[in-house]
Amino acid sequence: MAFRLFLISFISLLLLHGCIARRNDLQEQQECNFDRLNALQPTSTVEAEGGRTEFWNPDTKQFRCAGVAFLRHTIRRKSLLVPSYVNSVLMAFVEQGRGYYGVVLPGCPETFQSPQEQSGERMRDRHQKIENFKKGDILIFHAGVTHWMYNNGDQDLKVVVMFDTTNRANQLDSIPQRFFVLGNPQGQQQGQQQQPLLQQFQGDSILKGFDTEMLADAIKVNPDMASKVKGENVKEGHIITIEKELQVTRPEQQEEEEEESQQGEEQGRGRHNGLEETSCSQRIRVNIDKIDQADIFNPQAGHLTSLNSHHLSILNDVKLSAERGHLKKNAMMGPFWVLNAHSIMYPTDGEARIQIVNNQGKQVADERLQKGQLMLIPQNFAVMIQAGNQGFKWVAFKTNDNAMITPIAGRASVLRGLPVSVLANILQISEEEASKLKYNNAETIMFTPKYQGKRFSRAFENLLIREV
Repeated sequence: MAFRLFLISFISLLLLHGCIARRNDLQEQQECNFDRLNALQPTSTVEAEGGRTEFWNPDTKQFRCAGVAFLRHTIRRKSLLVPSYVNSVLMAFVEQGRGYYGVVLPGCPETFQSPQEQSGERMRDRHQKIENFKKGDILIFHAGVTHWMYNNGDQDLKVVVMFDTTNRANQLDSIPQRFFVLGNPQGQQQGQQQQPLLQQFQGDSILKGFDTEMLADAIKVNPDMASKVKGENVKEGHIITIEKELQVTRPEQQEEEEEESQQGEEQGRGRHNGLEETSCSQRIRVNIDKIDQADIFNPQAGHLTSLNSHHLSILNDVKLSAERGHLKKNAMMGPFWVLNAHSIMYPTDGEARIQIVNNQGKQVADERLQKGQLMLIPQNFAVMIQAGNQGFKWVAFKTNDNAMITPIAGRASVLRGLPVSVLANILQISEEEASKLKYNNAETIMFTPKYQGKRFSRAFENLLIREV
């Protein structure tokens, strides 16, 4: 009898937990219905001696539901983003400038070494791989991997970064957490008012909390040096300025560009399949700005270049991809949907009108999208984009390693794939009209607009009036 009562109680408890879990799932789904989407601006800024970092609020409903977070670094000339790692996979796009970066991969050898010094003045330095990067590059870093960046160009370096917080590599929080390995990143932020979420996003040196004497024993130095390693009496800020040009062993820019070009040619011939890559030699950088690598090219409308796991093997590990797009003056893209990924669009030049529609046929966005904003396009939502009078360029981060677009109009589209009789009967039109509808547009997803000028200007004016 006692066992029966226990069994009934246990089953009831399981059912109760199941109901609560189901209710929570339904509540989460309702919270993520994306009933209204807006173009988003950064909400917080952390200033430093060598630059600044701008943050989009990671707790924004759109980002939380998509499982992503964003920031943008501006690194001044001769300035260094100090070494750190984060709890999630990140993908970075170099919007402006050039420089070089380093990563420290656990278990990998120090393959870069400095030249032999004369008369034994200084011990030769050995370190892990350093690579140059430039405008248009995409960089991918695994969770927990230490990385740093230095600006050796002649202008500010701007890098926009997406964190994939739902990636299986993240076992911590849905808000990204940055762990600085060295320096005093919080020192210059003491006088800056921070949001509680930003304090979690932008941390301090992980060595700061250790006992000085224990740390000195661990790295075999005296306590004074251990204090410096902890971040005491060193430059403040997460981006610091180097008084002299940073001296590290790295390839020359020209040599690296030639090597990259050769790798690209081998990819094109199908000889580079990723099998020869190891975790220590895996490519984590590729340029997405080259027009001759475009997947879609319309001389009158624009071009689109995709980056997925077929091009870069690391994307298969992190389950992310990207695209680089350019629409010419008043040109259009879409309507279309992305069938297996969320897309987060970041404009780099010009402006565009973007409309997004959900499965209820409801317009959830009609926005004027400008340089430096972010716009989420949820999976399967229909979208249409029209460039402004100055054209429109963007990079889109996607939450699948092989994101796929489904065009609704034009060649290789849904309309082209349906029989004429199906179109005629659904729309109650003649088969001749249905045939014209099906074959009228011979362009591929990027279209030259039939109606330009005044009509387009009025549409933008209406958006401007609504914003005011």
